Amino acid sequence: MAHTPLLFTPLKIKKVEIKNRIWLSPMCQYSCADGFPTDWHFVHLGSRAVGGAGLVMVEATAVSPEGRISADDCGIWSDEHISHYKRITDFVKSNGAITAIQLAHAGRKASTSAPWHGDQALAKDDKRSWIPVAPSAIAFKDTYATPHAMSVSDIEKVIADFSMAAKRSLAAGFQVIELHMAHGYLMHEFLSPLSNERTDEFGGSLENRMRFPLLVAKAVRAIWPMDLPLFARISATDWASGPEELKLLGTKNKPMAKGWNIHESLVLCEELKKIGIDLIDCSTGGLLPDAKIPVGPNYQVPFAEAIRKEVGILTSTVGMITNAIQAESILHQQHADAVFIAREFLRNPYFPVQAAKELKFNLERPKQYGRS
Repeated sequence: MAHTPLLFTPLKIKKVEIKNRIWLSPMCQYSCADGFPTDWHFVHLGSRAVGGAGLVMVEATAVSPEGRISADDCGIWSDEHISHYKRITDFVKSNGAITAIQLAHAGRKASTSAPWHGDQALAKDDKRSWIPVAPSAIAFKDTYATPHAMSVSDIEKVIADFSMAAKRSLAAGFQVIELHMAHGYLMHEFLSPLSNERTDEFGGSLENRMRFPLLVAKAVRAIWPMDLPLFARISATDWASGPEELKLLGTKNKPMAKGWNIHESLVLCEELKKIGIDLIDCSTGGLLPDAKIPVGPNYQVPFAEAIRKEVGILTSTVGMITNAIQAESILHQQHADAVFIAREFLRNPYFPVQAAKELKFNLERPKQYGRS
């Protein structure tokens, strides 16, 4: 009997069985109107399901209008959005992939233009602009708007927004929710002392800085069926000290660096596990515009490995994973349980087909493509 590569071994989480470990990473397309996904999203997501991805995740989807990164982002803040996603989830499922959505709030990185219009805040006189919110009134950088510091009632509203978004996600046919706690967006902003200068119960100590993200996780877990998976994407470090952050891995020493780091991430993941988070989607960075990040193949893998080992929870990894041998090695060495593929999936919607050929695995194709 031929050996099945780990990349093509199913992974069952709760009642959901994902047919392989090659997953489409959520990537903003900046192609929505009023939060509604369009034909672009149908083709973008559907083609990756046809191409063999085991799990297809919709980009960061705002739980409120002010939670969007740009005015062109996906949203799920109204019941009217549900049917637009249902069309996509039905097609993705019909092609054997699991449907997932990343629920998000952009915090201080909101009200910006699409990347091809410049990485900056929308002009104040732009009718599509709004005032971002954040734990503290600290702008991401000079070209971004200064956010409004959230009141406790503002925080409570956002938690309720996540709950309602989870209900709508279920109605839209999604099988997995991922909570976006990474990349310098709202929940990450609460976690990091570099963006959170609050003096109330949501700032200061690690326990206080974790409070808001954990309340969101609890609220969504209470809504989301217990037999369906709930993921969390985190930035394991802010890279406040650049590559020196890597020296913290595998040590018990208290970090010298300012900012969010792997030691605090391990504590957060322990708490998320207690709440009922099933998998940690491990990324890094995004909070600081000038962080010195040692980007290269597998540069984020050690963080996923550390969380997997120390917390005893499923992890996925992402970033500069571009070929089958590389991805298979990550799984074989037990660094992570699955790989999210981002830019390589943009270059090649049929990456799993290519990976199967590289690993000499007979991948079943859609009957329409059976002659290829």
